[in-house]
Amino acid sequence: MAKDKKLKMLIPKGKIFASVAKLLHETNLIQEINERSYFPICADSEIEAKLMKPQNIPKLIEIGAHDLGFSGYDWVVETAAQVEELLDLGFDRVKIVSAAPAALSKEQLKSQKIIVASEYENIARKYLDEENFDYLFLRTYGATEAFPPEDADLIIDNTATGQTLKENGLKIIDELFPSSTRLIANSASLKNFWKKEKIDEILMLIASVLNARQRVMLEMNVPSDKLEEIVKVLPCMRAPTVSMLFNEQGYAVKVAVLKKETSRLIPLLKKLGATDILEYEFRKVVI
Repeated sequence: MAKDKKLKMLIPKGKIFASVAKLLHETNLIQEINERSYFPICADSEIEAKLMKPQNIPKLIEIGAHDLGFSGYDWVVETAAQVEELLDLGFDRVKIVSAAPAALSKEQLKSQKIIVASEYENIARKYLDEENFDYLFLRTYGATEAFPPEDADLIIDNTATGQTLKENGLKIIDELFPSSTRLIANSASLKNFWKKEKIDEILMLIASVLNARQRVMLEMNVPSDKLEEIVKVLPCMRAPTVSMLFNEQGYAVKVAVLKKETSRLIPLLKKLGATDILEYEFRKVVI
């Protein structure tokens, strides 16, 4: 196969691996994947996937070593990678924050020279300079929350709920920005007709899985004299599917609805006269 007929995709190891791997399994793009192997088995022979640390992914995509991949937005910002964001998947949402021992205020920290620890050197320095801190920066390689108070006065870290910070006697000083898992691509790859077409196919499959996760199918039997009233309350993607039952004993109605609406809809449908109500999930929904 010609060299330019391979689309190279990067998948992150670490915290966000599980959610990305599950997504790719559900799209059927990946047949086998685990963190012990750097080379997942792809169902599509035109796609070549590799696992890398998320810190390295944005720059590798920027320089064209790979065409697209998944990364936390925090590492796109930290590495200042010039990449194209295709989709915010919404996975593993965190906030990038500054945090300090609970007894210290921001004013106290600014009144003295402090030691600041973080994995995010560029993000940290930008924040500290803009806030006019007098500081010495210390690069960390994980477990940043363990540094204060003995080894650092302030940290710049990510947090989902803030619970880990609290358990280590820390409080949030400032929230810098939110981050989540993004699908990013190389700019030149998007200008290559074949690669752009392949990337669009991947985007469609990913979107179909994400849409399916939000929706379920409701199926029910409806008496003829209740059909119009019940159809009016159904929030569907386009229009419900309605077919007559055997011997004209009413109608079978099928409708795709958002999962969050079922707790309201099912009791209402029962009250309006629907029977034999079934709820089941989708694998993909292509709109």
